[in-house]
Amino acid sequence: MAATSISAATLKGGFGSPFHGSWGSSVMGEGHHALIAKSAVRVKVASKPARCQPVMKNVNEGKGLFAPAVVVTRNLIGKKRFNQIRGKAIALHSQVITEFCKAIGADAKQRQGLIRLAKKNGERLGFLA
Repeated sequence: MAATSISAATLKGGFGSPFHGSWGSSVMGEGHHALIAKSAVRVKVASKPARCQPVMKNVNEGKGLFAPAVVVTRNLIGKKRFNQIRGKAIALHSQVITEFCKAIGADAKQRQGLIRLAKKNGERLGFLA
């Protein structure tokens, strides 16, 4: 192995670099933008395809004891008004469940479980058709 010696002149010159300036001027000096332009990798990004909104459908739609009555009611009063009434009914039912949980001393986790159970039962019975 051959030993190499580094002189002070080599260190001052920047380890044999063709650049003769300070670190600050190399990064923030006039050549900064030229260095960025040379080193920048240009990547062409393809435009993203339009995403479809997820459709939340009831797997039991049209099934269940009350599904026909729900469908007829929705067709009679219109979808917008029907969804408003349905939202109010669901909110009231959730309040009843919350009050029930307060009365028996159930915690928030049990309350949430009861609300999920009510939703599943509503789907099976056809209230959410």
